[in-house]
Order: sequence, then C-alpha cells, then structure tokens
Amino acid sequence: MDKKIRVVVAKSGLDGHDRGAKVIAAALRDAGMEVIYTGLRQTPEMIVEAAMQEDADVIGISILSGAHMTIFPKLMTLLREKGMEDVLLTGGGIIPEDDITKLKEIGVGELFTPGATTTAIAEYIKEWCKTHPRN
Repeated sequence: MDKKIRVVVAKSGLDGHDRGAKVIAAALRDAGMEVIYTGLRQTPEMIVEAAMQEDADVIGISILSGAHMTIFPKLMTLLREKGMEDVLLTGGGIIPEDDITKLKEIGVGELFTPGATTTAIAEYIKEWCKTHPRN
C-alpha cells in the first residue's frame, strides 16, 4: 500500500484570513492526502517544527499579507538547517510574478495565485511527491 502524502498547511505571520487555507486543506484531504492544518499566526519556526513532528512530505503556506519575500526564504533556511531539503515547500496567495520567480530560484516549489484550481494544486503535489520520493 502506498504511503499517504502528508501535508502541513499553515498561515504564517499576522494574516488572519484562513478561508483559502481551509479550502485547500479540505481539497487535499479529498484528494487522498493526510493534512495537518496548523491554524493562524504560525511563525516559520513553528511551521518547520510541525512538519518535522508530523513527518510531512509537503509544507503548504497560504499568504495574503505581502510577507512572502520574508516568510518563504526563512522557511527554506530552516528546512535546510534541519536537514529537511526533501520536503516540498509550496504555497499560494497574492504573490507578484517577479517574486514568484525569485522564490523559485531559492528552491520554493510552485506558487499558486488566485484562480488556481484545487485540482491543479493536488495534482502538482502528487506529481512532485512521485518524482521526489522520501525515505
């Protein structure tokens, strides 16, 4: 039996809008993944700690606050420090195209902007996990 993909979905910083994160969490569950939603106002350290404790394959960040150029690089640094380079860091929200390009250059996965379908997000995660198996 295949191991279920484990995804930590988080809202970082002071952004209090979590409806999108909850929709994504439900859609990923419906797609057969195990989802751990950490709730609002998580620090990058809290998110990486949750991913480590949950043996997550994926961290999905929902960010609408404009802090993506601070949050994602900090998460990437923490993942590297903890030896968790094999965990996919992905997410979505209000992120300008130029910033998406910069974030991908430092190792962040696909970033989804408004209008992305939950099916596209689930398929991306499944395909990534298939091509990047973890032990």
